[in-house]
Amino acid sequence: MKGYAAPMTRDRNELARSLAEVCVLRGQFTLRSGRTSTYYLDKYRFSTRPDVLSRLGDLFADRIAEIERTTGPVHRLAGAELGGIPLVTVASLRTGKPCLFVRNARKDYGTAKQLEGVLEPGERVVFVEDIATTGGQALEAVGVLREAGGEVAAVICTIDRQEGAREHIEGAGVRFEALFTKADLGIHE
Repeated sequence: MKGYAAPMTRDRNELARSLAEVCVLRGQFTLRSGRTSTYYLDKYRFSTRPDVLSRLGDLFADRIAEIERTTGPVHRLAGAELGGIPLVTVASLRTGKPCLFVRNARKDYGTAKQLEGVLEPGERVVFVEDIATTGGQALEAVGVLREAGGEVAAVICTIDRQEGAREHIEGAGVRFEALFTKADLGIHE
């Protein structure tokens, strides 16, 4: 049927439009990588909205199921503070898999851990990321997970800015997935 889009495609396209409407800011911005950009993807504008977050949870669950079908079981999900916490939480709720929180730095009180939650040596983990630019934060978290004995099966980001994250993460031997790219959000520089 001409002009017909499968429901999943329509839903994904609608979610891409919603993401673009709520999180794309125009102007002059300095990114975590130190680069400057004429646009900024404000993760807090989508990760704090239940309607958007819920639909992202479904997409994360679908990707995690695909990773399991192609490479084996995933035991845990992980996300970095602060932006990754709502994303990994909704993915955990959708999949029923326990999650881990990766701190930006080891805390200097209490248990003095950088990784919160329980990770058994050899367990396979999927790291859930918000925005990927160069992949630096994801790779730091991958290092923390590996140091704790985890096997990182993949990194799944919500939006890939297409500025080297895929190449850096795959270069470190980790599968990289993106729910959306900047192009999906209508950003063409």
